[in-house]
Amino acid sequence: MKPASLSMRLGLTVSILGALLVVFLAIMAYFALTHELNALSRGSLEKKMEQVEHSLSLYPDTGDIRSKPHILLDQVMGHDNLTLTIYERNNLRTPLLKSGSGMADPRVERKAVRGASDQLAYSTSTDARGAKFITLSRLIRLKDGTRVPVLLSMDNAHDEALLSAYQRSTLIALPLLLIFIGLSAWAAVQRGLAPMREFRKVAAMVSTQDLDHRLSVVNMPHELSELAQGINVMLHRLDAGVQQLSQFSDDLAHELRTPINNLMGKAQVTLSRERTTEEYQNVLVSCTEELERVARIVSDMLFLAQASHPSALAPFESIALEEETLKVADLFSLSAQDKQIRLNVVGRARVSGDRLMIQRAISNLLSNALRHCPNGKTVTLLIDQGATQVSLLVSNPGDGIEAQHLPHLFDRFYRVDSSRSRSQGSTGLGLAIVRSIMSLHQGVAEVKSLPGAMTVFRLGFPVTDRPL
Repeated sequence: MKPASLSMRLGLTVSILGALLVVFLAIMAYFALTHELNALSRGSLEKKMEQVEHSLSLYPDTGDIRSKPHILLDQVMGHDNLTLTIYERNNLRTPLLKSGSGMADPRVERKAVRGASDQLAYSTSTDARGAKFITLSRLIRLKDGTRVPVLLSMDNAHDEALLSAYQRSTLIALPLLLIFIGLSAWAAVQRGLAPMREFRKVAAMVSTQDLDHRLSVVNMPHELSELAQGINVMLHRLDAGVQQLSQFSDDLAHELRTPINNLMGKAQVTLSRERTTEEYQNVLVSCTEELERVARIVSDMLFLAQASHPSALAPFESIALEEETLKVADLFSLSAQDKQIRLNVVGRARVSGDRLMIQRAISNLLSNALRHCPNGKTVTLLIDQGATQVSLLVSNPGDGIEAQHLPHLFDRFYRVDSSRSRSQGSTGLGLAIVRSIMSLHQGVAEVKSLPGAMTVFRLGFPVTDRPL
């Protein structure tokens, strides 16, 4: 079964809630109207009973009620729905005075007469036609002190007719109102979900070949505008990532094409005619050097791939930075001695990170420093404990780097001097690996250089422990 659309679900939900609310309000209005009509009827009866009580207080005895009833009859004259009945306490069968038809049920009337007291008392009854009566009873004192039961009844036919008219009009209007609510809910939902069509439109146009489309946040609801901005940021990151991947693929193909072409050219030339054993050996040695270069590129690429997936790495640990720096310096001590370069490690601090990754970053920087440092000079590795960062500065007094190259030094396969770097065995990935490692450690990799004077690379680690 095909699931209902979001607009259908929201429309039905709003319609049902609106219908329930309208029905609830209609029922509440009915009960409120009933209560108010009942309160008006009782209030009218109580006021009329006060008038009757005042008139009876002027009668000397019960005999005057029979002989002179006109004063009491005037109280109910003109009120077709009112009935006044007065009894003697010792004769509850025959009333002293009765104006109107009285209560619908004689048994209810007699019960009200017997139960009459000094306090006002209400009773209700219904006749054969279904008309409802409300009766107010009370004992009222005459001028001679005699108390007589008085019943004042009201026919609620007008109130019942009003309630019936309300019910009929409600039953007629309710379906039309529910239809109106449903249509209004559907229109409101369609209007509210209109921005979602823009999401669908952009999503349908986005592909790996076209990531330039963005969602417009103009006149978009606040909740959806935040989502749209998040999607735009995501598309921007994807676009940058795809472009970087495309550029990297081009760079990688270019880097691998050179050694592969060299290998193919040497092999084809060598096989073009007979060679001596020594010549074959020389070609094999040359091919081995090219293959080692390809192997280094592949190894560096695998390392970069590992650095791009932090979840695959071992948990970080607290590391004494000077110990790791001394280990790396010891590994390069023979290379430094060959060029009569002195390695100087200064300072101490602790950082949190992956031990092998940090050693790899230091090794890449030190390797570059030794490659470009003049013979007989000193390469300094300075560890500085700052308030917010621990810095490792690798400096060498080489030729320096011109300013236009500094922003690109950490890009993959970027070389200041391409021919010289390849001849020295560089893959162009060393500094890119350093930047990836520092990004993994929430740190920074920076470079400053003064041509002809000094070049300083800095690794900045966030402070996690107190300095030693």
